[in-house]
Amino acid sequence: MRLKFLSQSEISWKHSHLVITNAYYAKYEAISSLLDEHPELLAAAHEDLKTALQRKTRPGAGCQCQYTSEQVLRILISQVVEGLSLRGIVIRIDDSTYLRDFVRIYGAPMMDHTTLCKLKNAIRPETWERVNQRLAKAAAENGWITGDRVRLDTTLTETNIHWPTDSSLLWDSYRVLSSLLKQVRDEKPDILGGRRLQDRRVKRLATRVARKSNRKRTSAKQLKPLYRRLIDHVEGICDLAQSVCLNLAAAPHEVTPGLPVALQHFETLGRRVIDQARRRVVEGKQVPNEEKLFSIFEPHTELIIRGKAGKAIEFGHMIQIQQVSEKFITDYEVFEKRPVEHTLLDRALRSHRELFGSYPDAIAADKAYYESMEAIRALETKVNVVAIGKKGKRTVEETERENDPLFGLAQRFRAGVEGSISFLKRILGLSRCFNKGWEHFRATVGATIFAHNLLVLARC
Repeated sequence: MRLKFLSQSEISWKHSHLVITNAYYAKYEAISSLLDEHPELLAAAHEDLKTALQRKTRPGAGCQCQYTSEQVLRILISQVVEGLSLRGIVIRIDDSTYLRDFVRIYGAPMMDHTTLCKLKNAIRPETWERVNQRLAKAAAENGWITGDRVRLDTTLTETNIHWPTDSSLLWDSYRVLSSLLKQVRDEKPDILGGRRLQDRRVKRLATRVARKSNRKRTSAKQLKPLYRRLIDHVEGICDLAQSVCLNLAAAPHEVTPGLPVALQHFETLGRRVIDQARRRVVEGKQVPNEEKLFSIFEPHTELIIRGKAGKAIEFGHMIQIQQVSEKFITDYEVFEKRPVEHTLLDRALRSHRELFGSYPDAIAADKAYYESMEAIRALETKVNVVAIGKKGKRTVEETERENDPLFGLAQRFRAGVEGSISFLKRILGLSRCFNKGWEHFRATVGATIFAHNLLVLARC
């Protein structure tokens, strides 16, 4: 059984002659007070953490876990605020007397990063949504945030993948399947039936394809023979993996649990890579982006073309944030597939009304949220100022609308969301998600926004 929090804490005083150090302490003291004053935040996370890594001494009996749910939550907040990896935050806390006090481990042994990773992954994305909703509700009830104005914007968080090319994806498929087959062979030597794995040959071939593709004078016709050979190798190991999976299905207990599932998973992804490489390179066909696989490690990754300077193409997922005047993010959403922005307005207004009890006086967003003037007029029946610019040419009436001082004030307010997005990405690490899997991607976004909102309230 995992404790929620320690009933008795140690008393310590922290003061420095450096202003910047005292500001650092004050930030964490304010966050600590917020967490203590609103135990419902910890209660939501505790539901997921209370059974995580539960150890059994005998059937039906539990063993009290060494770390409380409160300590786990505070460590995860520290990780986001400090902008460190799991390994980095474990070292930082272990070496810092002040952070040990903040996370309430005090003089006890610090957990290792592997345990922290498992505990972090135990908190579901829905739980982070619930934690953020409870924090927003508490902030609204205490008058820390107001709902007179709201601004919306979308941004992209990248998944942790390399630049996808057909040759690199084929090589990824081969080497991962080869590694898994070697594990199976070590545990059951006769299962491959004398088949050899040709890692070096396939790697040299993939490297040759990649280098030749980078040459300006290389034509698609010259690459086709090399790609056919590479595809044949990957297809061969996929067939081998499939036959091994069939053999293991009869006796799965003879190998490490989970190994047959992993083998089947990557074999399926490998065949998708083969299919798209054959269609694109060998047959010369166009493959729609929605049918492409951009990584066998993060298969949920989406290609998004936003036309940004220096980064026309990005790989990840779109996120929408909804922010009020105090820079507090009252709501957010993570999209597996890129949405059409104007379809998000109704949901944003509904969530705002649920939180504050009424629609805002002004809503501001960029032109991506524009659908039609009819939709703008429909919004104006609910909201006094709809600061969404029109795409394309404007009539005299539409020009007058956008030249209105209230529209201009709302648009200047809208520009502030760019600073918050920059803070989320540069300082809190939301530019790239290093957690694997779609669910953990969503959870990382939720944890980052929770830490951001705590920092905003800590400055109030």
